[in-house]
Amino acid sequence: MAQFPPLQNDMILRAAKGKPTERTPVWVMRQAGRYLPEFREVRKDHDFFSMCRTPEIACEITVQPLRRYKGLLDAAIIFSDILVIPQALGMTVEMVPGKGPHFPEPLVEPKDVERLLRPGPVDIKAQLGYVLEAITLTRHQLGGQVPLLGFVGAPWTLLAYMIEGGGSKTLSKAKSWLYRYPGACHQLLERLTDACEAFLVAQIRAGAQMVQVFDSWAGELGPADYAEFSLPYNIAIAKRVKAALRKSDQPALAETPMAVFPKGAYYALPAYADSDYDVVSLDWTMDPVMARNALGCNKTLQGNLDPSTLFAPHNSIRERTRSMLTQFAGAPLHGQCHIANLGHGMYPDHSPEALRVFLETVHQVSTELRQRNAQ
Repeated sequence: MAQFPPLQNDMILRAAKGKPTERTPVWVMRQAGRYLPEFREVRKDHDFFSMCRTPEIACEITVQPLRRYKGLLDAAIIFSDILVIPQALGMTVEMVPGKGPHFPEPLVEPKDVERLLRPGPVDIKAQLGYVLEAITLTRHQLGGQVPLLGFVGAPWTLLAYMIEGGGSKTLSKAKSWLYRYPGACHQLLERLTDACEAFLVAQIRAGAQMVQVFDSWAGELGPADYAEFSLPYNIAIAKRVKAALRKSDQPALAETPMAVFPKGAYYALPAYADSDYDVVSLDWTMDPVMARNALGCNKTLQGNLDPSTLFAPHNSIRERTRSMLTQFAGAPLHGQCHIANLGHGMYPDHSPEALRVFLETVHQVSTELRQRNAQ
């Protein structure tokens, strides 16, 4: 087992487990990325996935926001992409500037799935070892400042990209598969679940101190379809990851916090109440009190400022951040279990200074609320 520097700030890990914290910990999705000038400087000379596949570059990009926002972030998240799993299964994925992810040969009919169902598990070390190396390197580079997060895409979200061939406004191709070829979909979802489980276990063993499952396309499914094609696979990932770690030579790693982000699927929240996830991330359309009522008091909530708020004047950012924190403070909590975040990731045209205002406001206001509640 690698020996890492002692952790100096464990607030996000305490909050994830429902333990008291001095203030609300905060990080943001896509905090290492395109909105930062220092990222764009690195990006000029490198293809997106080549940056992901080069541990030294992935490490550098991961720590960039920690340097810029010194003392304001309570976690780092490894620079990578959810679509490395389709790549590990044998699909080609490109990141096209101005367009986003592109699959030159998406899945068109069920026979296309057969080439992805090779016997035996995906060799995570061989296919995705570069991510694991980046995680271990970054843990050392962070020097214990804050915890390091890892992640995967949820099986349904990955399947949708693999069929659509990229982003989509309707997901009509992927959703039509659910109705026309449900058997093939379940086969592929199982394969993806196996890969997600193995990849998360490997990330945690490599040094990730908390992990998140991003179900970015969850809200594109109605309740019945989500219950069949997404929820059971997400539930299985957390259960199987923790079981695998308990059976490993490092059983203590089974306590690593796990988060799930079912974006847009407000109706699915009650189903996560008894899951093995410690944290449920909320998008900006979800009311914290409603979410707390749906989940009960044994899950930490994470979120959920509308990312577009960062385009507002700084005073408005402060006001809306205060309102968000007050809402979460008004939801009955177990311990003090809120992790502040955006309701989705940073946008490429966000101002870095707008994010600074958000982070500073979380520090100030959450400290005030803690002190008020303690009186």
